[in-house]
Amino acid sequence: MENVVIQHNILYALGHQKTQSSEHYFPEHALGIMLSGESYYFSNEGTFVMREGTICLMRKNELFKKLKKAGPNGEPPSLICIFLDQKSLLQYAAENDVPKQSGYKGHAMIDLTGNAFLKGFFDSLLPYVDHPSKLTAKLAELKTREAIELLLQSGDVYRKLLFDFQEPHKMDLETYMNHNFKYNIPLSSFAKLAGRSLSTFKRDFTKIFETSPEKWLQQKRLEQAHYLISKRSMRPSEVYLEVGFENLSHFSFAFKKTFGLTPTELIEQNRSEIAN
Repeated sequence: MENVVIQHNILYALGHQKTQSSEHYFPEHALGIMLSGESYYFSNEGTFVMREGTICLMRKNELFKKLKKAGPNGEPPSLICIFLDQKSLLQYAAENDVPKQSGYKGHAMIDLTGNAFLKGFFDSLLPYVDHPSKLTAKLAELKTREAIELLLQSGDVYRKLLFDFQEPHKMDLETYMNHNFKYNIPLSSFAKLAGRSLSTFKRDFTKIFETSPEKWLQQKRLEQAHYLISKRSMRPSEVYLEVGFENLSHFSFAFKKTFGLTPTELIEQNRSEIAN
């Protein structure tokens, strides 16, 4: 379990030295710096790696898997992140006459490592890690505005990203789910990202796939797992997280119930067939 300190919209996370894997969906933009260790972010856009000193801005409403590792000298992964919430951005836009921006079409994760001003900004947050009570609501508000100002000074693209207040539009549900079934997030999050209320999402889903979202997701994930194990020789311990299961035991139980043998038994069967 990570040691996480949250004061208002500012987060400090310290992980363990061993490898940690998780899945995320941020409803707000996130600006962060890697203090130690490494983090790998896997999304439909590709892989983004954060190492010590990497500064990154992540667009809101992005699905991604995250793998945290210890650094070269065994130091545990740690980071500081500030969430630029829509309420703060709307207030800033109103006070500074920033017009509403059209849909942002750029990268979901932007590398800002070379920005000395943002590095200085995060350095100013470090004392609060050991003294979180000093970070009052007023200071957190000022820090949020400072982060916005620094990003706007970094280029016009950040204006388009930060002040795009459009909600996810209603998209083709069949295509969306086939692209994103491996992300283990609540149905309510799938619904929002697909531009629907939860009830509309479930109704549309059943109409398209002729089954419930829960049943379809499990079957789809198991089919993908079967393919990865039988055709790509991946280990069960690698596969269960890759396809969206929370733990190995539940994955193995569901796999055997569907295919009649455990993932390990499938591997042994494949080896026997190859040998013969």
